[in-house]
Amino acid sequence: MPLDTDQTAGATHTYARVQDFYARHMHLLDAGEAAEWAAMFTPDGVFVPPSAPEPIRGRQALEAGVRSAAAALADKGEQVRHLLTMAAVEPRADGVLFVRSYTQVVVTPQGGKPRLDIMCVCEDELVAAGDELLVRHRRVTRDDLP
Repeated sequence: MPLDTDQTAGATHTYARVQDFYARHMHLLDAGEAAEWAAMFTPDGVFVPPSAPEPIRGRQALEAGVRSAAAALADKGEQVRHLLTMAAVEPRADGVLFVRSYTQVVVTPQGGKPRLDIMCVCEDELVAAGDELLVRHRRVTRDDLP
């Protein structure tokens, strides 16, 4: 079956847009840029991490969580890098992009060697807001937990 070049070009553009979104998003997270990172969620965005007993809702709560985590890492003298890989992008009929990816979390202690801390699966619902993409809902599961 021959490829539809218009459809392929559209899919390629969408994938590049998603990859750029995640690169910027994870760089902000790892730099502790809490407000900027949280602004990449919808105002009522939801984040369901394995480390929290309840989903985190809204930009203010998301920002507070990143600020707290960044302070704890600074106190320990550690740098964290979130490496998002293997993103599978599924455009949905309602305009939402469902993205499922693997995330490696690498921790480097000051003066020490980097280590793979955890391996996760990240499932996001991305929505368009003008020219930008925003996370509407994120669920993260760890490979080492049931």
